[in-house]
Amino acid sequence: MAKTPSNMIDLGTPAPDFSLPDAVSGATVSLEDYASKQGVLVMFICNHCPFVIHVQEELVRLGQDFEGSALQIIAISSNDVANYPDDAPEKMKERAREAGYLFPYCYDESQQVAKAYGAACTPDFFLFDADRKLVYRGQLDGSRPGNDVPVTGHDLRQAIEAMLSGQQVSSEQQPSIGCNIKWR
Repeated sequence: MAKTPSNMIDLGTPAPDFSLPDAVSGATVSLEDYASKQGVLVMFICNHCPFVIHVQEELVRLGQDFEGSALQIIAISSNDVANYPDDAPEKMKERAREAGYLFPYCYDESQQVAKAYGAACTPDFFLFDADRKLVYRGQLDGSRPGNDVPVTGHDLRQAIEAMLSGQQVSSEQQPSIGCNIKWR
């Protein structure tokens, strides 16, 4: 399994807008839909990546823990489905329902959203504040498949809690590691 780190784009980078179909509801999801939220977490994930599968239960817990809060969570899959059919929208819908995702799981068919965000791997996390400026990019926590570190979401949760409480998010951030996005 190849390990690709996230790009660690500059903190303060504005969130690129997007309009993508939610594979579960069929509705179009836009960043602008959440203008009233204090923060937005954009996660690039997919169905087949062992790194995403490893942290999937924690992604579900994040959705549960922050449902109805000032944070909106949005998941996006940008993988090439011609070569990775397990990541096709109908399979995304199945996975979201089976896992219990409480956040939109959007399909980026053109891959333009992943490129705009500088996403490199799955999972790749981007946390934006109320002004839609990047305050966190990096790992969920230090757990990886096979390293025996428990999946806790510590790093990302700490950043979310700091942002939501109006505190400065630490700039000491570690890149996420995962499978590379499957570009066409």
